[in-house]
Amino acid sequence: MTGQIIDGKAISASLREHIANEIKELQTTIPDAKPKLIIIQVGERPDSSTYVRMKLKSSAEVGIHGELLKFPADIKEDDLLIQIENLNNDVTVNGILVQLPLPSHIDEEKITNAVKQEKDVDGFSETNLAAIFKKNAQAKFIPCTPKGIMHLLKVEKVEIVGKNVVVCGRSDIVGGPLSKLLEKAGGTVTTVHSKTTPEQLKFYCSNADILVSAVGRANFITADIIKPGCTIIDVGTNYVPDATKKSGQRMCGDVDFKNCAEIAGKITPVPGGVGPMTVVMVLDNVLESFKRAHGLL
Repeated sequence: MTGQIIDGKAISASLREHIANEIKELQTTIPDAKPKLIIIQVGERPDSSTYVRMKLKSSAEVGIHGELLKFPADIKEDDLLIQIENLNNDVTVNGILVQLPLPSHIDEEKITNAVKQEKDVDGFSETNLAAIFKKNAQAKFIPCTPKGIMHLLKVEKVEIVGKNVVVCGRSDIVGGPLSKLLEKAGGTVTTVHSKTTPEQLKFYCSNADILVSAVGRANFITADIIKPGCTIIDVGTNYVPDATKKSGQRMCGDVDFKNCAEIAGKITPVPGGVGPMTVVMVLDNVLESFKRAHGLL
């Protein structure tokens, strides 16, 4: 392989250490300084429970006080909104994270928009997302995956200004905001999506200096359509059959990693690339919220 692997685990670990040290330093000037994160989980989805445990563990490791508020799957939407409003008004709470997905009888958009902008550490509310798309506005919080990707590019010293950038995917929480962040950073950004033809995909990708894929389709990006020396950021999380694994499947991204790594200049693996950055950015946003609440930003 000729491409340099971008080690998201190592970069994430470095940022975790920085966050932990900053919290310790804050505790020397602010009595009992302990940023507080509340995670709301509705129902008993095993995957959600796994993600929640991971976030709570990560929080504790850096000195953030994390609490789980767990509600039955049949909770009424209005009752959940009351719980969120109580947390909005609690001055000791710095971040509120609603674990998605929610049961079908609850409007996810309504719930995420109910979280106060100053505590929306996921960055999913309309007010935070809208600020990303305004030229001179600044969001209180940037969604964690796009923020993590921007941090990866910064640490890896990937030049964005004047470069051709292609983002595959236009979701509200990854592709859409990331495209705008890359544009604000000086890139010339093209977004490809489900309506993009194979011919168009090859044309744009083959001219991309930076290529981000967040479509959720294994082998969506293949070696024959990428530009030699480009930087590839793989956001995809897919599972494909693999008889060598005990589970009978393995995780992979959107990118044909083995073949693309022989051509790319830099590339993120899956797992171990973007994933660790998403988790650590939750912690970074909680710390940012704490500092803002204490007039330190």
